[in-house]
Amino acid sequence: MPFPPHDGGAIAMYDVAAGLAAQGHQVTVLALNTPKHFQPDSVLSHLSGVRLLTVAVDTRLSPVKALKNLLVGKVPYNVERFISPAVEARLTELLRAEHFDVVQLEGSFVAWYVDVVKRVAPRVPVVLRAHNVEHTIWQMLADGERNPLKRFYLQHLARGLKTFEEQFLPRFDAVAAITEPDQRRLRALGCPEPVVFVPAGVDLTRFQVIPQLRPKPRTLFLIGSLDWLPNLEGLDWFLDNVWPHAHEQMPDLELHIAGKNTPARLQSLAKKNVLVHGFVESAAEFMQQYDIMIVPLLSGGGMRIKIIEGMALGKCIISTGLGSEGIVVRNGFDIVLCDEPTEWLKRIRSYYDGELGHQAIGQEAARTIARLYDNRRVVESFLDLYSIAQRRVQSAPSA
Repeated sequence: MPFPPHDGGAIAMYDVAAGLAAQGHQVTVLALNTPKHFQPDSVLSHLSGVRLLTVAVDTRLSPVKALKNLLVGKVPYNVERFISPAVEARLTELLRAEHFDVVQLEGSFVAWYVDVVKRVAPRVPVVLRAHNVEHTIWQMLADGERNPLKRFYLQHLARGLKTFEEQFLPRFDAVAAITEPDQRRLRALGCPEPVVFVPAGVDLTRFQVIPQLRPKPRTLFLIGSLDWLPNLEGLDWFLDNVWPHAHEQMPDLELHIAGKNTPARLQSLAKKNVLVHGFVESAAEFMQQYDIMIVPLLSGGGMRIKIIEGMALGKCIISTGLGSEGIVVRNGFDIVLCDEPTEWLKRIRSYYDGELGHQAIGQEAARTIARLYDNRRVVESFLDLYSIAQRRVQSAPSA
């Protein structure tokens, strides 16, 4: 479901659909309406040119189904949760009743439906927008897991996802990779050209600086979906390895944490000067209340859209190298990059002592986003990719 645009996936889908419609295209969004993101069918009615159709699908985790999948599953459990006969029937009905210039599937978890499109409408190009190369995320999580049973299961999921992605992703007529490293990974999986780098963008009208909001000095903040394992892993690492030393050395420093579906263990976190806000309605307003954005990501793939948004607001961001993957930035110029706890402490100390130059870095960050990541540029890249995919399908011999 591409609304509300609070997490990275929803933001990416919403902005492209809205951007295409703004340029005069007619967009039909067929969304799996899951318990986690359930919305009424009218939720996109404010977007002229966008039609939203939904199918209710229960994707909630089930230990029984997960165990059954572990024993006899033909596709990984992460994917199986999104395979729905009702969605297949609705997609088939749409393709038979109407003409579409292109069908775009959003991410590996719904890549299974490429065969439905190919079977029902073989002359319609099918484009994959790869938000991540999923098996790499789960392999990184497995590598960092200390519990042997959890590590075994994560490795099992990673292997299954790799096999699935190797089988299904090369079936698309074109692929949009959200980062250049993912572009290379997708080619290595066997995806035929075109495999094009199309970054996530930001609707700059949604991220206007509010002059009355002055950030509180000596504050760090983290914002992101806290039901996504890589975000939790990175936050736990920061709280265990960096924050105790930072608080001891810099007693006035505050850390503010926000994100939807905050686990109960974080909501009741008892650490001095750590404030947990839970879900916040406006990410833009939250970001402008505090000074330095942190992204201590240790595993994952794709592009961190929250970094794009923070940069658009002129925030200085301290991130691991992995966190900034796929974003065109320069360390010390429009972002601050560090990986080891000692490096994090050094950079935070520099900020605390007024020596980091965080305001100048934030200003350069805003200029970088305006120059490279305006959503209108992203939409143009998708239109170019659709044209290539159409030519490829039209020139292919009929089956």
